Amino acid sequence: MKSILIASTSTVHGSGYLEYLLEELKVHFKSADEILFIPYARPVGISHDSYTKIAAKAFKSIGKTVKGLHEYKYPKKAIESAQGIFTGGGNTFVLVNQLYKNDILVSIKESIAKGIPYLGTSAGSNICGLTINTTNDMPIVYPPSFKTLGLVPFNINPHYLDPNPNSTHMGETRETRIKEFHAFNTQPVVGLREGSWIEVNRNSLTLKGKLDARIFEYNKAPYELQTNSDLGFLK
Repeated sequence: MKSILIASTSTVHGSGYLEYLLEELKVHFKSADEILFIPYARPVGISHDSYTKIAAKAFKSIGKTVKGLHEYKYPKKAIESAQGIFTGGGNTFVLVNQLYKNDILVSIKESIAKGIPYLGTSAGSNICGLTINTTNDMPIVYPPSFKTLGLVPFNINPHYLDPNPNSTHMGETRETRIKEFHAFNTQPVVGLREGSWIEVNRNSLTLKGKLDARIFEYNKAPYELQTNSDLGFLK
C-alpha cells in the first residue's frame, strides 16, 4: 500500500523550508514519530549534518523528530526499520551515486512497497521516476546507473519553468531539453511547477498543488494537465 509525495521543491518563494507542505505532511506521516532523512544530495555542498538540521527544524513544527541516514553504521537496516522516509533536494547525480554506493535503492523501494510513507523533494523526487535523465542538475559525479526507484511510470522534471517570451536569454528552455530527451527515449515526462506535487496513494496518482503540470509524451505535442487530475494514464 504505497504512500508517496513527490514534490517539485522544498521551498516556494516567500515561505520557509517545507512550509507549503506542512499540512499535507501531518497527514502523510501521521503514523510516524521519527522521519529518516536522506541528505545525500547536499544542496550547495553543505554537510549531511547541516542539511539534516534544516529538515529537523521543519518537521519539529509538526511534532516529528528527524534522524539523518548518514548517522547510521548500517544504512540498509535503518531503512528497513524506518517509520517514514524523506529524501531532500540538491544534486541528483550526487544523491544517486551515494544511493548506489551504499546499495540501498532496493531497500528504499521495498520499504515503500510495504507502506512506509515517503516524501521526495526535487532530487528526492527525480529518483521516483523511471530514470533521472530529465533532471536539471549538472552531472558533477557519475553514478553507476541513471535508473532509480521507478515508483511512477514516467520521468519527472522538478522546478519546471515555462518559456519567458520577454526574455533575452538565447539558451534552451526546459521544454526544449525535454524534447531532446524524447529524441532518444519514449517514457512520458511530467513537468512539475514550483509548489506542485504528485500524491501516490496505493495505485492512484494525483497531481496536487495550486498549479497545473506540463505533460510531455513521446511523439505528441506538450499539453497542460489541471491540478487534482489523475496521472494514472501516463504509462
